[in-house]
Amino acid sequence: MKYPSRIYYTETDKSLMWDRWQKGDSVNSIGRHFGRSHSSIQNILARTGGIRPPQRRRSRLALTLAEREEVSRGVVAGRSLRWIAASVGRAPSTVSREVKRNGGRRRYRATKADQSAWDRAHRPKTCKLVQNPAGAYRSEQAAAGVVARSDRRLVKRDLFRRRDLPSVTRDDLQEPLHSSPRRP
Repeated sequence: MKYPSRIYYTETDKSLMWDRWQKGDSVNSIGRHFGRSHSSIQNILARTGGIRPPQRRRSRLALTLAEREEVSRGVVAGRSLRWIAASVGRAPSTVSREVKRNGGRRRYRATKADQSAWDRAHRPKTCKLVQNPAGAYRSEQAAAGVVARSDRRLVKRDLFRRRDLPSVTRDDLQEPLHSSPRRP
């Protein structure tokens, strides 16, 4: 049987997979139910070691959709961010970051902001090496190297200044540095 090349499962499809897996169905029978190869089902189940992941939920600290709607209305009305923050009952910095993160005053939309916040909260995060092309990462490394070189110059300059300070030589010490001779 020939299977389609790629499919993206919805959350309800994944929930059904987990339900059937918990009932004891084999990966092959679950794959047949979806008209897919067992390997596509196996990849989803194997991500969490065969244990159903907890249902995603929002943090109690995150802005709700209703609060985002209130922010959106305040932005459209031309209110200050402090006024909006007071009306929502949040800190001004929270509202400021929310607006800035989601398009600024001109393009802020509550539903889009809510969806992008949900997407940003997804765990586990992909690492920067996967997100950025290799060239961009190397340019960041090169910029860090330039900073490191300038820091080394500053350190060397400070070290030369410190040589002027009085120092103690071995001859000035009353006891030897080592209690026993060094071993070769």
